[in-house]
Amino acid sequence: MGPCLPVSIKSDKVKRSACCEEVTLSTIPTQQQKFCMSESKVHILLVALSPDYTGTIRGLLIDALMPAFQLEWLPSLRSGMERLDRSKVDVVLLDLSLPDCAGLRGFIELRSHAPQVPIIVLSDVDDDLMAVQAVHEGAQDYLVKGRMNGHLLTRSILYAIERKRTEAALVSVQAKYRKIFENTIEGIFQTSPDGQYLEANRALARIYGYGTAEELMSNLTNIARDLYVDNYRREEFISLMGSQDFVSGFESQIRRKDGKIIWISENVRVVRNGTGQVIFYEGTVEDITVKKQAELDLLNSEKLYHSLVETLPQNIFRKNLLEQFTFANKRFCETLGKPLAEIIGKTDFDFFPPEMAAQYQRDDQEILKSGRMFETIEENQPPGMDRIYVNVVKTPLYSATGEIMGLQGIFWDITRRRRAEEGLKKANLDLARSQEELTAKNNQMTEDLRMAREIQLAILPQQYPLFPKSASRETSVLKFSHRYIPSGEVGGDFFNVLALSETKAGVFICDVMGHGVRSALVTAIVRALVEELTRFAADPGELLGRINHDLRAILKQCGTPLYTTAFYMVVDIETRQLWYSNAGHPKPLIAHRKTGAVDYLENDSGKNQPALGLFGDINFVTTKRSFSPDDLIVLFTDGVYDVELDGQLLSPDWLHDQLKTRMQSPVAEIFDQILDQLKRGQGGEEFEDDMCLLGMEISACLPEPSGSGTS
Repeated sequence: MGPCLPVSIKSDKVKRSACCEEVTLSTIPTQQQKFCMSESKVHILLVALSPDYTGTIRGLLIDALMPAFQLEWLPSLRSGMERLDRSKVDVVLLDLSLPDCAGLRGFIELRSHAPQVPIIVLSDVDDDLMAVQAVHEGAQDYLVKGRMNGHLLTRSILYAIERKRTEAALVSVQAKYRKIFENTIEGIFQTSPDGQYLEANRALARIYGYGTAEELMSNLTNIARDLYVDNYRREEFISLMGSQDFVSGFESQIRRKDGKIIWISENVRVVRNGTGQVIFYEGTVEDITVKKQAELDLLNSEKLYHSLVETLPQNIFRKNLLEQFTFANKRFCETLGKPLAEIIGKTDFDFFPPEMAAQYQRDDQEILKSGRMFETIEENQPPGMDRIYVNVVKTPLYSATGEIMGLQGIFWDITRRRRAEEGLKKANLDLARSQEELTAKNNQMTEDLRMAREIQLAILPQQYPLFPKSASRETSVLKFSHRYIPSGEVGGDFFNVLALSETKAGVFICDVMGHGVRSALVTAIVRALVEELTRFAADPGELLGRINHDLRAILKQCGTPLYTTAFYMVVDIETRQLWYSNAGHPKPLIAHRKTGAVDYLENDSGKNQPALGLFGDINFVTTKRSFSPDDLIVLFTDGVYDVELDGQLLSPDWLHDQLKTRMQSPVAEIFDQILDQLKRGQGGEEFEDDMCLLGMEISACLPEPSGSGTS
């Protein structure tokens, strides 16, 4: 290493080494003052052939009042590069006349070796072409040694350091921007007006299904044609950008690389040049497919809800906190004799006598205040009609935040029943005179319940599908039989058998909590949902999950806890496989007639799954199990064993033992024997709960399986 020649500034004075002249800080140019105050010392490395040249450089710097500096000299390009490997210097003065420098080639080599250090080129030649080339190659300045003075050299050094720092800061900023650009979860892009990508980040490539941004840009050369599902969507985008220079939430369907169609939302702005011409568009992209699917699911759910309430025979309406009607079903509109448009926004006072309307609103306020369900029998007088009696059930409506936002009411005309009750009271006062009328009323009520029972029985399967379809009842591979005994006129049990294909059957059974009219109504709703969702019947878990979602949405409106146990299985004759899922229902039994064994159809996990209508979205698990020729599968509701026999409450194991003892008999005969035994144990009394038995016999001549099969 060559000698180091330090020169220092003390406090606010600068001392000249030649004549010991003191110079105040105020006499130093502004840029140099800045360095004096912010830098303790500027380390300069002079790479020149002669050590005598250090004196010249030092003198120039002192004459120009250079802030505190340390000057270090080295005689060759190679030694200079080795020195830069050891520690930091602030600036390099490189003499191009060095033997190992070879002109600008040496400078280029030094700059490549230490790109972070600012380099000022010193030359004996006043050559403008060489000077331009040096600066182009990265030199901070090109100084001719014979024309150099202290002010020029000092300014060149200080400016070189400042420029290098600015460049480093710019590189850092660019690196940070690039890091954000590449790692953000949103897609970022720039596109030309003619529909080509100029820039794209990894997130955008990922959203569109490409491995890299480069692959995306090389493949998507025409956005209107290659990206948007709707070819005119790009034209709409260009039109909007031309009119307002910014688009927010521009939603479109696009094709990914794999052909899958997704939804995206774009926020884009126009970038123009000084003359107002569009240079490019830049913005962000977000994948909103999940959001769009949720909106579609909600819309479908609302449509299903409205399809149900529009077909129910009851009057249904909703009100807001101002007692204004916000919804009414078709039956309610018919009751009032008004179209829906003339009901929305009105109150009870617009349709009913004042004393009735006031009573209705007092009841409403109690519901909105307490948050509890309200049920009563009211007098009602539709416009232009006589007064009638209605059974009313009102429940509060809640917003997404849990606040009461209004109420829903459902009512049905019970005038006939109410008048029958009044007639019965009158008949009790004069039994002899009104016996005929009383009998007529009772007969009418009995007829109504009988009709309800017949309607409910009519929704149960009257004929079972045959497998294959061309088979007869005797030759069908699957034979079904059932016994259904409601505890009252109507019941809460339901079952169905679906022909999914020539070789697949869907078997569904459910039990609504309780029994009577309300349970029967929920049973009808479940039946409607099963038919509505038959497109999901190939996957038991999926079907139960969707029934649970829709049923809970319906029951939640009435505020009454009412749940349904259900079991659904798919029987594949071709592969001899069962796929089933259980929602809190008693486990069916499978009897292997060839081996004499009887097993429960357990879930793979061994854990029970919740009943329908209790919780939100549930992932019902599907279990797979094989069956054999001549097997018998029995599905049942808990009413079959929820009875006392000989003073003891039965359990599913009792039914298991009964089936094991009788399995070689035809299933219809087995069911009759079991029910006869239960009736004898009850002493001829009616059962307290609904009973349902559904059996499926598998032919002993079952064809050999063709493969493993899938659900």
